Amino acid sequence: MRLENQSHVSEFLLLGLPIRPKQQGVFFALFLGVYLTMVLGNLLIFLLIRLDPRLHTPMYFFLSHLAFTDISFSSVTIPKMLINMQTQDQSIPYAECIAQMHFFLLFGCIDNLLLVVMAYDRYVAICHPLHYTTIMREGLCMFLLAGSWLLSCVIALSQTILLVQLSFCEDNIIPHFFCDLAALLKLSCSDTSVNELVIFTAGTAVVILPLSGILVSYGLIGVSILRVPSMKGICKALSTCGSHLSVVSLFYGTIMALYFSTSSGKSKDKDMIASLMYTMVTPMLNPFIYSLRNRDMKLALGFLFRRNNFLIQ
Repeated sequence: MRLENQSHVSEFLLLGLPIRPKQQGVFFALFLGVYLTMVLGNLLIFLLIRLDPRLHTPMYFFLSHLAFTDISFSSVTIPKMLINMQTQDQSIPYAECIAQMHFFLLFGCIDNLLLVVMAYDRYVAICHPLHYTTIMREGLCMFLLAGSWLLSCVIALSQTILLVQLSFCEDNIIPHFFCDLAALLKLSCSDTSVNELVIFTAGTAVVILPLSGILVSYGLIGVSILRVPSMKGICKALSTCGSHLSVVSLFYGTIMALYFSTSSGKSKDKDMIASLMYTMVTPMLNPFIYSLRNRDMKLALGFLFRRNNFLIQ
């Protein structure tokens, strides 16, 4: 039966982070600094890989796309949060809110899938070094990247289509700093059982399965190293996988912290802080992790600075 008393909201109100008015300026400057550092760091990684022929390998091919995805992922939510903090205007139009939610899901899914693809690349490099170039050929790399984008687009689009079918009544206040899908479903007047089922299925496809794939890849790497235990082999494995392992731990650690925080019934403020970690802090740290722990990236960075100094002189 159609409900005549339902109204279609034209905008939502984002409550934002629990920051006192007197502290808004300090936190605005802090978040702006973190965001700019994240953009510049990932952009530098992206450009280094594109400009240095020595980095034109499958590992760095996927890393360059991860850097691009991290910039996009954070840029979906953080600029709007900063604008709201500066203008004190908490409103966001309905269409913009839906678009923000869509692209947040899209780039979040791609991030997850790229991490498991990179784990597979590391598995092949360590466990099948003699066949690495044969297995990780350009065609397979493009297929894995295209598959990650296609699956992410399908998941994000399906969630968006299902969401726009829902009705929203008088309550339009979102207790978050961005248009979170779970928060939007709670505001809906309609039956959201189908949406929740699709969320569960999508969560399995882009979180549980990728994480399982990463754990299996590193489990096989560990078994391969233990078969012929040597200090040289262990050092090589750590240098090859250390950066990726650090990023995976950081990314999934914050997601799990958010999940357990939500499931244990803790405050929404802690949920927002955990969300801020994986939307801003984690993408900012990724370039530092790959630059400081990766010999090839440090060599490429040094070569770029030396070349620029030579051109200036």
